[in-house]
Amino acid sequence: MERIDVNSSLMVRGFLPLEDPLLEFPNGSPYKVLDQWGEELPNWLENMGFRKEANELEIPIWKEGLTPKHLPQLRLYYVRLGFLASGYINQVGEETAKVLPKNIAEPLCHVCHLLERPPILSYDGYALYNWRRLDADGPVALGNIDTIQNFVNLYDEHWFILVHVEIEALAGKIFQAILGLAESNGFNDSECIDHTVRTITEVVNQQRKVLERIPEKMSPDLYFKCFRPYIRFFENVVYEGVEYAPINFRGETGAQSSIMPSLVAFFKIPHQPSELTNHLKDMRQYMPREHRELIEKIEKMPTVRSVASTNVFNAAMEAIAQFREVHFGWAKRYIDEKVKDPRGTGGTPYMKWLNQLIDETRGHCK
Repeated sequence: MERIDVNSSLMVRGFLPLEDPLLEFPNGSPYKVLDQWGEELPNWLENMGFRKEANELEIPIWKEGLTPKHLPQLRLYYVRLGFLASGYINQVGEETAKVLPKNIAEPLCHVCHLLERPPILSYDGYALYNWRRLDADGPVALGNIDTIQNFVNLYDEHWFILVHVEIEALAGKIFQAILGLAESNGFNDSECIDHTVRTITEVVNQQRKVLERIPEKMSPDLYFKCFRPYIRFFENVVYEGVEYAPINFRGETGAQSSIMPSLVAFFKIPHQPSELTNHLKDMRQYMPREHRELIEKIEKMPTVRSVASTNVFNAAMEAIAQFREVHFGWAKRYIDEKVKDPRGTGGTPYMKWLNQLIDETRGHCK
């Protein structure tokens, strides 16, 4: 397998792909049929006969391997299949399915094996590879982006995804600062470190302001009832033709974004080992391999806490804590107030977990 260098992408787009995601397969491609099914999926999912139709789909197995040339198509293939599989298992209005049929399970497992990730739609497929710019020369920002694939015919779901896309796009400045510091070997230079930390703080505050916009175009009722069920975890699901023992996978969740784990790694924020932190570590396997490797690289960097100015460092901790508090508020409003379910879409006890992260972040101030 060829290694994909993501450093240039990180400096510009954060964890979003450097080139805009592919919107559709080329004419004549054997995978072109997936575009048609993807467009029809929101309508299909309103039909109680969807699973019967899905069982009869003839899905071509990916045969091009994994190369930089084919990576955009491979990601689109994963997005289309990931949505189809999660729609099948978690179709709203039906009992949760316990068997993913062979015609979906085999190609999904194959593509996810190539991408070195579990065979379920995760944050990368739901957000990182699932956007397009309306004006190709404009920014990757709300107002100039839309989704490629959705579960439902509601703009609320588009908005939910796109808020995360802009947050990811802003992260490019964070990694430009972190990698720039590493390349200059400025870990003993207080001015370089303060400049880096100030940049990160400014960007995190911008990301928080984007996250605060969630209620503008997303109803708590519609989120909870109409499209949140589609991104939930798989529990005791048989992948027909691949694995006949029931298995569990975590669903799509913002905890699979690599931004906060990178910041925790850079600032060496200590989170006490617990069942909750084990969940967080487990989320890494659902991230793209290149992102996992970048987090590990940042973890090996020297600490900046002892060299950074107290006010500068503490401002960064406060910015991260405030971002987490906004996230906590939306989790409470959009999920916890609807049902007392301790597990989020990723299968984690999210309310207690989020509070712990906030407290330990502020506790890391100098």
